[in-house]
Amino acid sequence: MHKPALVPWGAGLVADEVIRSPIAVARRARTEPTKLRRELVALPHNNAERARNLGTRVHHRAVAIVLGTPHSADLEVEPYAQQLARFFRLWRINFDRDVEALETTVLHRQHGYAGTGDLWLWLPTGRYRRRQLWLVDYKTSAKKPATTVYDEQPLQLAALRHAPVALLPDDSEIDAPRVHRTALLNLRPRSHRFIEVPSGRDQFRAFLGALADARYLHNAPATYDTILPPWAPGSADRKAA
Repeated sequence: MHKPALVPWGAGLVADEVIRSPIAVARRARTEPTKLRRELVALPHNNAERARNLGTRVHHRAVAIVLGTPHSADLEVEPYAQQLARFFRLWRINFDRDVEALETTVLHRQHGYAGTGDLWLWLPTGRYRRRQLWLVDYKTSAKKPATTVYDEQPLQLAALRHAPVALLPDDSEIDAPRVHRTALLNLRPRSHRFIEVPSGRDQFRAFLGALADARYLHNAPATYDTILPPWAPGSADRKAA
């Protein structure tokens, strides 16, 4: 999907680097311009990789919180883990009673996709505090506001919600949990937000459209034949080939 925020984000990283050390950058622009350009161009990619790595570590820490298992010390992850723990305390979560599943792979053979959900959680959000099953997706960021929601995130949750099969650790299959509502849990170093996002039929249809586009683009031919009129030089050779 089109992500218009990526271009200004990448440009901002490069601008920040230049502003941070203008004299050094100017000197390198004269002495080693090719190397400097290569490093500046790589900044967005390298920062995206670091962000993905942080998100993975936060997910591992979340599993340790829910299961009560040991975890290695990680000072960068700890602020996010504290916000997740605050969310659990705020909602008075009992892990044995309220957690239906976590880090579970679901799949949809008919449409040919699979994905891993972060947390299936029972919350008293229905009428008269009736318990409802929520599919929750953790999202981490160091700088984005905790209220941030991107256009593709409801589609991602719709795909997970509508997958009919869940895989157990031994690769056996069961019916996926029937989800009532879906939400993002945006974790930030100093705050968090629990934001409900739609994941119904409209979002699922949009996801399937994006899936069809992606499948076509991945399978599109790398090269295409040039067509020449039969009297053009070399056309006979091309036709024979």
